[in-house]
Amino acid sequence: MKFVVKNTNTGVKFDLFRAKEDNAFVSSEVYTTRKTCLNGIESVKKNAAAAPVEDQTLENYAAEKCPKFEVYEDKAGKYRFRLKARNGQIVAHSDPFETVDLAKEAVEDVKKGAGKAAVEK
Repeated sequence: MKFVVKNTNTGVKFDLFRAKEDNAFVSSEVYTTRKTCLNGIESVKKNAAAAPVEDQTLENYAAEKCPKFEVYEDKAGKYRFRLKARNGQIVAHSDPFETVDLAKEAVEDVKKGAGKAAVEK
């Protein structure tokens, strides 16, 4: 697993790649500076492993405290997740998955691998 920092037209963002995959499956919001982007990566590394999963696809789901992963169904009927930091800000969000189980598997991948992931600047 690795983080890749890249410039955009409006700032700097990071993507998270699984080992042996060419496509990112997690991305950040666009930050105004490289330093704030790197802080976002550090937040993911620090918070992901212990963050509980709030499955918002379930009726009457239990709300969790931040930091947390939120798994949800998007408007297109696909499943995604986002990682919220202690302050409630979204620091990372996923691409869409066909099933909620695939989204949850990806959350587990982030929980297990993000803390040790290299950062390519």
